[in-house]
Amino acid sequence: MKELREGKMSKKVRLCQVPTSSGLHAYINPDDFVDCYTVESQLPARQAAEICVTFPAWVRLLMQLRRWLTAPFGLINDAESHPEKIGIFPIESETTAEILAGFDDRHLNFRISVLAQAGQIYFATWVQPHNLGGRLYLKLVLPFHILICRNALRRVGQTATPLG
Repeated sequence: MKELREGKMSKKVRLCQVPTSSGLHAYINPDDFVDCYTVESQLPARQAAEICVTFPAWVRLLMQLRRWLTAPFGLINDAESHPEKIGIFPIESETTAEILAGFDDRHLNFRISVLAQAGQIYFATWVQPHNLGGRLYLKLVLPFHILICRNALRRVGQTATPLG
């Protein structure tokens, strides 16, 4: 189904289950936070992931605010030293179908997955809080997380054809 958004035809972003083929399943435990959104797209995983992590100005502003607020607590704000990244996220694994990225921190571990499968792009997030700080942080950022993920996939859905 298509809907009109911001003057462009875009495909509908839907909440869904993490596909069973995703490498993210290796991390998931019963008490972890997991969400997944999907949009119809023929893009390869790498191109879709690059669109997802090319944040619009309002997200970059939120990320900067997050850096300022979390810096006194010693939280990781960017894995600058990691050799392979997609956006600000260190790549853990990459196949032609899926990119897994993220890192472990003392308050929580997280990974994102961008999976291209059967004409769909799936954007999933896994978070494992370690302590009260991690659980609080997750509760605070969750509304923004949902907006950011849905916006990212909306932009993926608006990209008509693969590059190259």
